[in-house]
Amino acid sequence: MQVQEENQPYDDINVTPMLDLAYVLLVIFIIMTTASVQGVKVDLPKTQAVTSLAKPQTKAVTVAGNGDLFLDAYPVSMEQLETRIAQYKAASPQLSIVIKGDARVQYARVMEVMELLKRNDITDLGLATTRATPG
Repeated sequence: MQVQEENQPYDDINVTPMLDLAYVLLVIFIIMTTASVQGVKVDLPKTQAVTSLAKPQTKAVTVAGNGDLFLDAYPVSMEQLETRIAQYKAASPQLSIVIKGDARVQYARVMEVMELLKRNDITDLGLATTRATPG
């Protein structure tokens, strides 16, 4: 049996603690990245009854307070919105759309989006609201 002398350097480095740290940092990065993706902030109108429209593969069309349009948090023009909705409809005939209109937006802008969806034969449609506080 050979005993290593005290002054002789090690031939290998233990990388296990470094890998543990790398994995922890990777998990923290993934959690922080997914937590920050929330979409476009709008002030939704308030209603008494709020129903859940959460379905898989549901697309969200947001009409911001200044009239800007967003498809799943990505800014689009009315023409781009129509093109993408047609593509999604061709890929999935049972496409569901939720319109999130800001409470300050003009009603006509939301109606333009609804007409666009009607032209593309979207029948599963919802309007997002928040629950009004009683009082």
